[in-house]
Amino acid sequence: MNEVIQNILTRRSVRSFKEEQISDENLNILLEVAKYAPSGMGRQGWHFTVVQNKDKMEKLISIIKEQMLNSSEERFKKMGGNPDFNPFYNAPTVIITAYDKTAATIEADCAVALENIFLAAHSLHISSCWIHILAYFGNDPKVRSVLTEFGVPEDYVVSGSAVLGYNNNPLPDAAPRKEGIVNIVK
Repeated sequence: MNEVIQNILTRRSVRSFKEEQISDENLNILLEVAKYAPSGMGRQGWHFTVVQNKDKMEKLISIIKEQMLNSSEERFKKMGGNPDFNPFYNAPTVIITAYDKTAATIEADCAVALENIFLAAHSLHISSCWIHILAYFGNDPKVRSVLTEFGVPEDYVVSGSAVLGYNNNPLPDAAPRKEGIVNIVK
């Protein structure tokens, strides 16, 4: 099996990270592979914001949790009320993807950019996980204020985030793959 396919089949989402920061060299590689993801009509309507500052991350987490507590959804209230809950799993690096509202394939473009990040990170022995919490709460005025402060363009919408760092636990096994989800028409 070639190494690209092996990398895809062995990558796992990680939710427990060491404090050790990824190198600037590896961060720049991950941002470069994100920019080379396919995008609808080649528009590249995305923006990437990297947060590695603990204090700024805590500020964002605090406001997200406050909004979760105010949510009408019980699952968010429960998570937001848990003092140990961290929506970014204490990862030392978070890459926030956002898209231009006028792009034709807005969320898909960010999704494939994130997948490039995840696969490249795995090849560099960096663990990762997709985080979707900002897609739910990124438009809240308080959360949006912090995102704007971080450099997310005001007219862009947050799609998802990648948390990155070094795994603190053994990699989990792959979830069983569902049967009956493929049709081949020849």
